[in-house]
Amino acid sequence: MTEFKNTEREVHLFRLRLSVAGVFVLICFGLLLSRFVWLQVVRHNHYQAQAEDNRISVVPVVPNRGLILDRNGVVLARNFSAYTLEITPSKLVEPLDTVITNLSTLVDIQPKDRRRFRRLQEEAKNFESVPIRTRLSDEEVARFTAQRYRFPGVEIQARLFRQYPLGETASHVIGYIGRINRRDADRIADSEDAANYMGTDHIGKEGVEKKYEKMLHGVTGYEEVEVSAGGRAVRTLSRTPATPGSNLILSIDIELQKIVEEAFGDRRGALVAIEPSTGDVLAYVSKPTYDPNLFVDGIDQLSWDELNTSMDRPLLNRPLIGTYPPGSTYKPFMALAALETGKRTPANAISDPGYFWFGNHKFRDDKVDGHGTVDMYKSIVQSCNTYYYTLANDLGVDTIHDFMKPFGFGRLTGIDLDNERSGTLPSTAWKRAAYKRPEQQKWYAGETISIGIGQGYNAFTPLQLAHATATLANNGIVMKPHLVKSIENSVTKEQVPVVNGESARIKLRQENIDFVKKALVGVTREGTSSRVFAGAQYVSAGKTGTAQAIGIKKNEKYDARKMAEHHRDHSWYMTFAPAENPTIALAVIVENAGFGAQAAAPISRIALDYHLLGKRPEPAPDKNAPVGNGAAAHAPSTSPSPQQPARPQARPDQSVRQSASAAVIPVSATAKEQAH
Repeated sequence: MTEFKNTEREVHLFRLRLSVAGVFVLICFGLLLSRFVWLQVVRHNHYQAQAEDNRISVVPVVPNRGLILDRNGVVLARNFSAYTLEITPSKLVEPLDTVITNLSTLVDIQPKDRRRFRRLQEEAKNFESVPIRTRLSDEEVARFTAQRYRFPGVEIQARLFRQYPLGETASHVIGYIGRINRRDADRIADSEDAANYMGTDHIGKEGVEKKYEKMLHGVTGYEEVEVSAGGRAVRTLSRTPATPGSNLILSIDIELQKIVEEAFGDRRGALVAIEPSTGDVLAYVSKPTYDPNLFVDGIDQLSWDELNTSMDRPLLNRPLIGTYPPGSTYKPFMALAALETGKRTPANAISDPGYFWFGNHKFRDDKVDGHGTVDMYKSIVQSCNTYYYTLANDLGVDTIHDFMKPFGFGRLTGIDLDNERSGTLPSTAWKRAAYKRPEQQKWYAGETISIGIGQGYNAFTPLQLAHATATLANNGIVMKPHLVKSIENSVTKEQVPVVNGESARIKLRQENIDFVKKALVGVTREGTSSRVFAGAQYVSAGKTGTAQAIGIKKNEKYDARKMAEHHRDHSWYMTFAPAENPTIALAVIVENAGFGAQAAAPISRIALDYHLLGKRPEPAPDKNAPVGNGAAAHAPSTSPSPQQPARPQARPDQSVRQSASAAVIPVSATAKEQAH
């Protein structure tokens, strides 16, 4: 049977298919064209910038950190360049331990390097490089470079390192820098300086390195570098140089600092010396000390444990944080308070039988038979406790508080270091705020008695006592103590002073100041420190002090030989010289070393001799016994870390129990509540 084709229908279908295919092709080309227009016209600038970013890499240029120098230009902190071997964990193709083991065949990697690496790795992010070895020798660099292809994820970097050339000297002043950890990175990210720390690995951690971090760091620069598709640098297109950090000129006389640190020997304690007319801190000693170089690369765990667990607590900044009862060094200020308030005149005298009765409690003087008839001059020169028991009772704790506060007792001095402690200047309001239970909040009159001899709730830092001594020497003109004398532009060498003038003036009658100063001169000529300052070629004013480290039981006699070493009394001395026109005022404490004239005063003599005469101490056979320059011999002593100040006087009402958190002794004073 013959089949007829519908030619016309087939042609129609063909044309329809061709039209559909044509439309489809046109749509496809339209889409391609529109995408081309979108990429090349609409988004041209965006993709051009991305292409440039792929072609151009912006590399931060880390600035040189500013130097730290003493007042005479001696460099205390400087920079040097060295190679480091660094591992980026995210780029490793082999297990980390295997990589380190293989690296150790080329580069000397000690167990302490591994321990430090592990600790730094915990603080770093996975994509950040972590140093396994620092300060490579040229030979080690060459060996690794020849085998570099074997270690993907391991690189040698040239970096700047911080160095403290004097080691342990003045470490609590200078502080140190350390690698930026996660906490530092989070703080930087939230600050306005985040861009300025791109490429920076280290930051100030303690001391003036931390306090003046922004000035020392400088301003980060940038380089635009053309790179190949493989990320290899081809050429530098532009460069914005980094601005180096400013230099710090400290007020410290590093030679005086060294001499005082050596005078302490192995004992614990602190000394702060201030120039009264300017507030410049001439020496700032905290003993024992530590080597800040240990922290720059990241301290290893063994060294950290030795420092952190030591009974001597070398990391404790004693002048700033350690708080102690001031002992008899408080008496000159008590005498001045009596004169200013009219409670006493210089001629007013008492009869001292060797004790003071308050109610049915007996406060003993250090001299069993008493000092006889005692006026104000004699009370300072011979350090008569009974005189100040009666004076404190007459003044009252709040009057004492209000007079002492402007001198800086119980207040932050504002020195340019972080974490300063305010200490305790007791008052009725302070006690209400310090304790929770009503019976604890009440101030008892018996508690005021021991305040007068620098015991009781009194707790001040060595820095505060030095500052108060400098203010007294400066006739009541308050100068803010500071460690940085000026900030120097590292490029132009222009210096800007940190402190430009006085902070305040305490309203005091000059005749009262002159009388107290005269009595303090008497201490060095005929009083408790006369033997130490015998033969001095200058006139100094001073006051010894002995402060209890812990309370002792009622009617128990103090005997250092029967006590644990860290329970013995602290040795204090405050002084300024020359007495007629002071250029230095200082306070020194030697922990658990006994009487002020026995340990603290000889160190003061050594400091004054060098500052005023340029005289260095003669070598002593025992390094723990700083004897020289006419200083009296004294027994060496070591001392523990500062403890929370003892509360040696309880209130008269013994029916109410003291807080378990406060170490106390009964109201009746023992013979060791004396402070000379």
